[in-house]
Amino acid sequence: MEVAVVREEGEMKQENSSRIRQGGWRTMPFILANESFEKVASYGLLPNMILYLLYDYHMSYARGTNAILLWSATTNFLPIIGAFLSDSLLGRFLTILLGSIISLMGMILLWLTTVLRDAKPPSCDLRVPQSCKSPTQIQYTLLFSSFAFMSIGAGGVRPCSLAFGADQIDSKDNPKRERVLESFFGWYYSTAIMAVMIAFTGIVYIQDHHGWRVGFGIPVVLMFFSTFFFVIAYPLYYKMKVEKSLFTSFCQVISVAWKNRKIKLLDSIDGSWYNKNDAIITKPTETLRFLNRACVFSKLEDTTEVIAKDPWTVCTVDQVQELKALIKVMPLWSSCIMLFVTMNQATFPVLQAQTMDRHITPGFEIPAASFGFFTIVTIMVWVILYDRAILPLLSKIQRKPVYISVKLRMGAGLAFSILGMLISGIVEHVRKNKAIEDGFLDNSQAVIKMSAMWLIPQHVLSGLADALNIIGQNEFYYSEFPKSMSSIASSLYLLGSGFGSLLASLLLSTVNDITKGGGEEGWISTNINKGHYDKYYWLLGIMSCINFVYYVVCSRGYGSCVDKAGAKGEMTSDSAGEHGYEKLRS
Repeated sequence: MEVAVVREEGEMKQENSSRIRQGGWRTMPFILANESFEKVASYGLLPNMILYLLYDYHMSYARGTNAILLWSATTNFLPIIGAFLSDSLLGRFLTILLGSIISLMGMILLWLTTVLRDAKPPSCDLRVPQSCKSPTQIQYTLLFSSFAFMSIGAGGVRPCSLAFGADQIDSKDNPKRERVLESFFGWYYSTAIMAVMIAFTGIVYIQDHHGWRVGFGIPVVLMFFSTFFFVIAYPLYYKMKVEKSLFTSFCQVISVAWKNRKIKLLDSIDGSWYNKNDAIITKPTETLRFLNRACVFSKLEDTTEVIAKDPWTVCTVDQVQELKALIKVMPLWSSCIMLFVTMNQATFPVLQAQTMDRHITPGFEIPAASFGFFTIVTIMVWVILYDRAILPLLSKIQRKPVYISVKLRMGAGLAFSILGMLISGIVEHVRKNKAIEDGFLDNSQAVIKMSAMWLIPQHVLSGLADALNIIGQNEFYYSEFPKSMSSIASSLYLLGSGFGSLLASLLLSTVNDITKGGGEEGWISTNINKGHYDKYYWLLGIMSCINFVYYVVCSRGYGSCVDKAGAKGEMTSDSAGEHGYEKLRS
């Protein structure tokens, strides 16, 4: 036992020595450059993609939207796999590098669809659908292969970038550790927001005014620079060693708990539980108590030496707590999926904006796909106001530090999402009636005498919903999970977005099939003036209201969070065990 302790102390000293030579703030420009260029490149392709599929691939609106939703779902599902691979096998550096290269390959394939003449159907008059040829299987394969490569690449980059940056500056011995991490997260999200703003304005403007070949070529160049800047700093990075497979660890806990299901759990002292020598938490919590059987010594002859040879004999308290943390957040996580369903309706406002007056001045008009810019601006403004104005003002009024709980912010985000769907339906109802009054029932490309600025309120409400709920989700997962699960914490909300995209695709197809029966136009018609997009918005609003009730139930059932317990400054022995892990806030 003494030899093991000496070995662990030596490894800790070696790790601290490695941190002195590698990592630190000098690596931040390269990590932030990689993240920024990747976001400009990938997000710059999304807003106008529905127009590319409609006009160049002659897809119907429902088919094109479903293709984008399935692409989005895949992009958001794969980060959870990337997180497991990063934390368990490859490490974060290699995962990000492979993801960047694969993303670059996908963008090159997409750009080739604009360069190769036979890569897509020949142009035609869209007002005469019979004259338009459908894509061939080879053309579909090239297009969807580019989507697949970009999704796989995003699965490597997105769950690891934030955690890899935090690894470079996060030191337990640093007395200013929390302030350093707070500063890093601020820079990270600021650059990310700026990158998305550039994508939604600059890249979209280039696509509208210089064509798809240039508009898709620039993201290729940006993704190349993203990969290049990340690679050249290789000698500077601090790269954490992969110690174990989280997936294997979860399986071990479930297996051992099942094997020990007949063991009667007693109120045992800390010595009855299996721990590593440097464990902070030495006793499992009482929540999900049946899993505690995995870390109790089932036999008197169990020893550290025996366990080291067969980790499936007994698990550590840390392993049990990791699985508990994941299981415990699942109900709250599922209650936020509906928000992602509403967020995935981003293609609707693009079609609406195309039929409305988008001029700011007589000589300049906002691109139809750039109205998402107002969502991003709202997020940025809210983050600044919340941190620099709202919290200081509330603290001054209360005469003590004030912290708005994460769950309250997440719930407020869901409420703003409901309001956004209501406003969206009203604006679309007015727009459609105006188009019919102007005689454009059969001409969905005609511009009506209604300002597209009426679309801004729904984008602002969407931005508030994102800022409150999604940022709140990130902070919630980081604070509730142990640091060993940081990559999973950063990708869990992406997994929810993936399920939201799938549900949105299923809902859109179902509604379209049900409502277009009897030879009538369905709600999701390619001709927006004949469809009933307003009713679809209101349907989403009703579903969001039901989901809000579900969220309230899940929130109350979850109990107190780390931030709430920490704010009180007092913990019971059980809550201390449950919340004793170090917090890494986003």
